Amino acid sequence: METAIALDVIRPALEAPRGPLRVARRGIDLLTQPLLNKGTSFSGRERDSFGLRGLLPAHETTIDEQVALELEHVRRKPDDLERFIGLAALHERNETLFYRLLTDNLEEFLPIVYTPTVGRACQEFSHIFRRPRGVWLTPDDVGRMERILGNAESEDIRLIVVTDNERILGLGDQGAGGMGIPIGKLALYTAAAGIHPAFTLPVSLDVGTDRDELLADPLYLGYRSPRLRGAEYDTVLEAFVEAVIHVHPWAIVQWEDFKQHNAMRVLDRHRHRVPSFNDDIQGTGAVVLAGLLAGRAERGGLAGERMLMLGAGAAGLGVTDIVRRQMISEGASPGEAAAATVLFDSRGLVYAERPGLEDDKRLLALGAADLERLELRSDAFLDPVAIARALRPTILAGTSGTPGLFSEALVREVAGHHRAPIVLPLSNPSSKAEATPEDIMAWSDGRALVASGSPFGPVDTPAGRRVIGQGNNVFIFPGLGLGAIVAETREIPDEFFLEAARVLASHVSEARRASGALYPPISDLRTVTRSIAIAIVRLARDRGYGRQYRDEDIEPAVERAMWWPDYVPFEPA
Repeated sequence: METAIALDVIRPALEAPRGPLRVARRGIDLLTQPLLNKGTSFSGRERDSFGLRGLLPAHETTIDEQVALELEHVRRKPDDLERFIGLAALHERNETLFYRLLTDNLEEFLPIVYTPTVGRACQEFSHIFRRPRGVWLTPDDVGRMERILGNAESEDIRLIVVTDNERILGLGDQGAGGMGIPIGKLALYTAAAGIHPAFTLPVSLDVGTDRDELLADPLYLGYRSPRLRGAEYDTVLEAFVEAVIHVHPWAIVQWEDFKQHNAMRVLDRHRHRVPSFNDDIQGTGAVVLAGLLAGRAERGGLAGERMLMLGAGAAGLGVTDIVRRQMISEGASPGEAAAATVLFDSRGLVYAERPGLEDDKRLLALGAADLERLELRSDAFLDPVAIARALRPTILAGTSGTPGLFSEALVREVAGHHRAPIVLPLSNPSSKAEATPEDIMAWSDGRALVASGSPFGPVDTPAGRRVIGQGNNVFIFPGLGLGAIVAETREIPDEFFLEAARVLASHVSEARRASGALYPPISDLRTVTRSIAIAIVRLARDRGYGRQYRDEDIEPAVERAMWWPDYVPFEPA
């Protein structure tokens, strides 16, 4: 098939097609292939060669003209969900044009194709479904997963984003609707990292849902069963991993939006079998660490910082873990790093002797010596303000999904311990943020450095307008994934995320920091991604995980792998 022909050309260098492409499809059949369709941009020669004469209007448009027309179409939509549907329709008929539109207009459309709009799209998935994309796997498919993965449009998959749909953003279990997340993430991989869509595959492990309104909806498209747990769930995961190993042995796997316990367990169990990572744990940790390093760039690190983290789910644990790793890399002892990073969840302070403490949290829980050092008494364990008073944090972060959790009293307490406290309401979507940047600025007298998980506009303060950077994982996972693919890494260790965070922090300019922002503008995304990918390829080589590139070959290898969405000439196969 045509896609396979294209991949035969590009597989040796992991390159997307840049020259004449031999294609066998003709006529209407060609126009219905999203990866091949050019619409009105087919040239006169191509119209004659492929039986398209008369099937298209006479005028031959450029891709820039097509982008202008699609912008007109999308901007005419009445709300963001309709814009999402419009962009999805474009994705389904002309992938090159979709990615050119997205790449040229990332700041405008990132909140549409991903958070926050993708959350609503997941909730409405069965009612806005148009065309299947990716692969759905259910418990009934355990004995045939290799065959199903082989049904994918492309035969050379290098990147899989897979979800079990249980913790979609801050919205919880969305059943089959969770497929919107892998599709959105892979769109960002292509826009930000240039990974050609022919190399990517979104996967939904549809193991049922516990959301009653989905099961009661006669139009629900998913597997109609309560969500699988225990050994039956593990059987599905095992079958999936084995199928990936046999069908797509060069693929990187990104685990996405698994609920906390399964997220950490699945990562730990399978990361040494297939090169894989969990973006909610490791990607979130890396992007937050980058913001902290940028906020403390004048000091060159996190020595002397203290962090109070509200939220001890997968994201909160990932952030705490990588911050401790960074502190230890700067010379702190493990005990000092632990005492400087305190977790608080829905049951209060996370400490080792807490009755019923989950195993996931035990490694990052405070020990008896830490409690004694902080002089924390049990009557303060449920009060984040009292904990902040004892810890004297310079950093306040939230991954709780609880709006309003950052109270005025808490923010003022934290602001009393640093001239420029870092305050990060990271929960998505924006309705779940722990506080608004405007309130944080007011309660900190305009001194706080604020970044959020969802996009917020600038805030006016007595000291001037402050830009609110978005701590979006899109700054991390595309570059890390691209680097892992080019390196053909056998494993994705935690060290890769520390490196990615440091590279990202180095891209926050002095002028950007002066404006209050802890992250680069989205317009810099492809530049940042390229730098991270180069660093990951080099680190994978140095640590013995990946291909042994010579120094002078690393940058060209990354650049060859970064596709720019543009049409290439076709020749009949």
